[in-house]
Amino acid sequence: MAWPWRRKTRRTLARIAIEGPIAGGTRKRVLKAIRQVEQRECPALLLRIDSPGGTVGDSQEIHAALLRLREKGCRVVASFGNISASGGVYIGVAAEKVVANPGTITGSIGVILRGNNLSKLLKRLGVSFETVKSGVYKDILSPDRALTAAERELLQGLIDSSYGQFVAAVAEGRALTEKQVRAFADGRVFSGAQALEHGLVDELGDEERARRLAAELAGLDPERCRPTEFGTPPKRFAGLIPGRSSLRALTQALSLELSWSGLPLWLWRP
Repeated sequence: MAWPWRRKTRRTLARIAIEGPIAGGTRKRVLKAIRQVEQRECPALLLRIDSPGGTVGDSQEIHAALLRLREKGCRVVASFGNISASGGVYIGVAAEKVVANPGTITGSIGVILRGNNLSKLLKRLGVSFETVKSGVYKDILSPDRALTAAERELLQGLIDSSYGQFVAAVAEGRALTEKQVRAFADGRVFSGAQALEHGLVDELGDEERARRLAAELAGLDPERCRPTEFGTPPKRFAGLIPGRSSLRALTQALSLELSWSGLPLWLWRP
């Protein structure tokens, strides 16, 4: 599609925000926004991340889209907010430069997979499951029993594979060796200041500093260039309800426990 204001948008600094746990809804919104930034030929993108991470595949797709955007010539700078951990880091390392607040919570490079063993509780309640399955591993992580040794070994292999992909992406994005990354990629979290020492971020500063850096990289005037928002989540009627922040936090917590149980995650879970 030919945009009639393309010449104007070639001088536009784009901004995309990734907030909250990363899942399918976030992926769809952010990928659409990245396509719009590419179509309008914006010379720079300010990527604001305030997320504890989320699902592996969704994080990888956003990461890949950002790398393609950079190949088109768009300069991408990531700004880490209160928290940018695990999958948030994976997405952030696709940026050319990363800026974090000194007190930002970041790191948590690793993979987590959790199931629920409710067998003792179910036994007390007199509840049992009758399972018919096509293969020995088909009911892996079922809540009515513990993992077998073979199942644990199988899942550990899955986690190790996903972890290796994470380490490789961080090493490539931050110009580090995989050995350097593995030295601190054990799930621990860092402050922004500590992350700078490990090479996870390029400098300390707020979003305003990241905005100015993105403008400078693209040859725009930092004093006059203000970001244009892409991919803003639609406003819903529920946003008018008092206490909506608490309701949203509760919804996210339930989503983690119910929807993502048994799913490998790049997610910081304090």
